[in-house]
Amino acid sequence: MRAPVDGRRASGHRNRAGKSRASLLIGAAVLLAGSPFDTANAQAQTALPPVIVDAPMPRPKSARASEQSQRRTQAVQRQRNHAVAAPATQTLSERAAAEAAAWQAAKLGYRAMPSASTLRSGASPLDTSQAVNVVPEQVLKDQLPRNIDDALINVSGVTQTNTLAGSQDAVIRRGFGDNRDGSIMRNGMPLVQGRSFNSAVESVEVLKGPASLLYGIMDPGGIVNTISKRPELYQHGSVTLLGSAFNASKTGADGLLDVTGPIGDQGLAYRFLGYGVSEDYWRNFGRHREMLVAPSLAWYGQDTTVQLNYEHREFIYPFDRGTAFSPVTKAPLAVPATRRLDEPFNNTWGTSDLMQASIEHRFNQDWKLYAGYSYNTETFSANQLRISTLNFTTGVETRSNDGTQGSLSNVSYGTSYVSGGFWLGNMRNDVVFGGDGQYRTIYRDNLIRQATPAINVYNPVYGLVGPGTTVSNSDSAQTDKLGQWSMFVQDTLHLTERFALVGGVRYMDYDQIAGRGKPFVTNTNVSQDKVLPLGGAIFKLTDEISLYASYTGSLKPNSTIAPIGVVIGSNVAPEEGVSYETGVKFDLNKRISGTLALYDLDKKNVQTTRTNSAGIVEIHTVGRAHSRGVELDVTGRLTDSWALIGSYGYTDARVTASEDLTLLGRRLQNVALNTASLYLVYDFGTALPGQLRLGGGARYVGDRPGDSTNSFFLPSYVVADIFATYETKYQNTPVIYQFNVKNLFDTVYYPSAVNNLNVAMGDARRISLSATVKF
Repeated sequence: MRAPVDGRRASGHRNRAGKSRASLLIGAAVLLAGSPFDTANAQAQTALPPVIVDAPMPRPKSARASEQSQRRTQAVQRQRNHAVAAPATQTLSERAAAEAAAWQAAKLGYRAMPSASTLRSGASPLDTSQAVNVVPEQVLKDQLPRNIDDALINVSGVTQTNTLAGSQDAVIRRGFGDNRDGSIMRNGMPLVQGRSFNSAVESVEVLKGPASLLYGIMDPGGIVNTISKRPELYQHGSVTLLGSAFNASKTGADGLLDVTGPIGDQGLAYRFLGYGVSEDYWRNFGRHREMLVAPSLAWYGQDTTVQLNYEHREFIYPFDRGTAFSPVTKAPLAVPATRRLDEPFNNTWGTSDLMQASIEHRFNQDWKLYAGYSYNTETFSANQLRISTLNFTTGVETRSNDGTQGSLSNVSYGTSYVSGGFWLGNMRNDVVFGGDGQYRTIYRDNLIRQATPAINVYNPVYGLVGPGTTVSNSDSAQTDKLGQWSMFVQDTLHLTERFALVGGVRYMDYDQIAGRGKPFVTNTNVSQDKVLPLGGAIFKLTDEISLYASYTGSLKPNSTIAPIGVVIGSNVAPEEGVSYETGVKFDLNKRISGTLALYDLDKKNVQTTRTNSAGIVEIHTVGRAHSRGVELDVTGRLTDSWALIGSYGYTDARVTASEDLTLLGRRLQNVALNTASLYLVYDFGTALPGQLRLGGGARYVGDRPGDSTNSFFLPSYVVADIFATYETKYQNTPVIYQFNVKNLFDTVYYPSAVNNLNVAMGDARRISLSATVKF
């Protein structure tokens, strides 16, 4: 863990543009970090930092101040002895290959190894006061998730919400979350692209609960951090070809090239990933095509690591709003699950680009600096023919021929922080302090709004209409610009060997402008600042089990692009979340780890509207929502042959205050009271000529309200998956065959809803077979 060294405060002029704050903060934090520390006596580091597969060693025991120097020396020596030893005669490439083999052995056992980017430190999960759930790399390889929703089926208390017809990530955590809510990260830095999960992602982590201390403006459910695959210092690669089928006529193919290795012998390495997919959609029309190119470079120096990565993606998805539920019977529309209610031209297409750079420099054994910058942009257009009304008796459906032209989203983000530790008397302080800045824009140029002839969903005739062309000026130029900059500090004070207190604070300044229309009409104009605290405690029962408790907060300004009769300004309070959490974490025998958490989360100043006596819509922030629950997440190796990842979540999330009495006491939309998952893998090891692994499991999601008034509910469901992998050699070349069946029993299920006329449908059974050649 890390924490603060000095309490300097930033002050001065506000820069409403916000675009230059990220780079200025990086430079300022580098200067701030350089002065307090003497680098002349820095400990020499190996050319490639040693891999520590096991959890960090325990801290030295408490003693008198005169014994501190000896205890520090012993702690350093124990840490060095814990590293993977390598003969001095090994080359960088040979050593990197040996270390990778050690990592791979742990990964096959579903060992959860969190990234330092999620909690802004390299602390062991047992030494932190917040819950972080990890979906390890090998789980992703085995299960082959196709998006972030798919990957997060392994995490407790997570459900899907409005994915904008399958074009956006939309993840609810502990009852809160939405699409484009800023909670999806890559390597700890925010994304705006609609879909964050792709072949360049190595693992996925979820920081539960309010995360504004570390991440600024955020909904209180937490953040999802996707971790990139990184260049490695030994030459290797693979080619994978995959064929898939939803049924005999709905087929597809994927291809992946992944190659990495050293450039020279001075610690420079590269990685290149190329991916392509073309597959039929499982319903009666539609096709998914996607292309990804992801080169990256890394330099592993004696005291410094530099990472550069780039991703370019082109895509076209079916824009499918799903099916409808009858307001009378509360049952889904009585048509085949494969039947779409729109037209074949309903698609979204576009491109995204992601550029990230980071540097980590170690001053000495105790202190290091991290600085990172990220720029992410996405452009897309979409045809969005949607249901306006539906007669469930006659089947007559009226539709609006809508669309989006020239959508552009981008986010520029920079962060820099120093982490390390120092002794105060006989107490150790682990400190992280720094700052970050962000400028984010979401813009949609032309919004299409056009009437179109009705269709009968019981006997549909497609192709009689084309995409809409009528631009609605009052709905167009939709704009949401958010700028923020912050300074934060967090300290973990180890009062004894077993007991520590955690405290932190963030000062945040933000500006937001939102509105729409041609000519443009401003509907949000906010400029505020805020101080957010964090507190916690950690008690280690043993070196493998710890108890924790925490108090955390979040903040998110209220805003709208829609006209409501007034402009949301600085006089309107932002949404604020406060969470109390306690639980137990364990990491048993360096094999199986997990978290049992109990939490109580309250969100106030939830935005509501009402129409006054003059017929004008007014904004109010009297709403309140409350979520409480229990979560259990476990992952790791049960025996030398058995590995598992499993979860259970109980989430009771309701509206507790609202001027609209129809919402009072209602459960929050798309939030399941119960979720559970369990996946098991059996590794036959050397019992066969090759290495055979078999696995499978299921996930359960309880019933969920389909709208805010709870007028209908999406039924609970269980979906099962299986897989098998077999690794062998063909003329000394390693080859891996993998067989997957997703939705084994072809279950029809409904993961989320916007309203009763817009209910998403889960994918049908999908079978895939792949072959991977390693070189």
